[in-house]
Amino acid sequence: MLDRFNRNINYLRISVTDRCNLRCTYCMPGEGIKLLSHSDILTYDEITAFTRDAVAMGITKVRLTGGEPLARRGITTLVRMLAGLEGITDLSMTTNGTMLAGAAQELADAGLMRVNISLDTLDPVKYSSMTRGGNMADVLEGIRAAQRAGLRPVKINCVIKSTPDENDARMVAEFCMREGLEVRFIREMDLAGGTFSVVHGGTGGHCARCNRLRLTPDGMVRPCLFSNIAYSIRELGTREALRMALENKPEKGTTNSTNGFYNIGG
Repeated sequence: MLDRFNRNINYLRISVTDRCNLRCTYCMPGEGIKLLSHSDILTYDEITAFTRDAVAMGITKVRLTGGEPLARRGITTLVRMLAGLEGITDLSMTTNGTMLAGAAQELADAGLMRVNISLDTLDPVKYSSMTRGGNMADVLEGIRAAQRAGLRPVKINCVIKSTPDENDARMVAEFCMREGLEVRFIREMDLAGGTFSVVHGGTGGHCARCNRLRLTPDGMVRPCLFSNIAYSIRELGTREALRMALENKPEKGTTNSTNGFYNIGG
């Protein structure tokens, strides 16, 4: 489906939860967040119904995000439900990887095709500090489990301050080269301040080529990461919310003062 700037919108990112087991310094405020109530969160049936309509309108690529998608109970059930929809040619997940070791094979068996795993440093002490308590060894085991399960290509998301030449970024790049992983370098972004840039090794940040819509955990369709525009699928219905998001998708993002990365999925 084409937006008013003739961009082909075929990619849906679904944030399934605002919860995460880590507290990364660039994503989550140190004091924590006010979590959505259980009744506000879309059910798996609602997500699947919405995605079915989105696919019928032209979506072919679907990514599950969070928060941390593996923090949501029964996420494999949703993967299986979405994998059963005819028309999805790419079903993936972005995860911090800390809970992936025990879930990778089950996710692959349910129909997940590939994963992006966050890893910003190979220094375990720095990793623990950046994530406020995370264990880097869990991520490394998650990466190995994803490879064994055939979730390929395994892509690594590495957040950088300004350049891939930073020491931590170079270490991650070398690790990925040794292990047969693909790496994407993402500069730290500021939703409220409107700060974003092109992703090194990926497609994000190219507004002129943007092909994405987003669904938040509480059922808001958002046409742009850096915009406050949103349409409720519970109030408008799935097709009307999709239509309005498509028709009002901005040419270029500016700011987003109503979401954080913990509940919109980056």
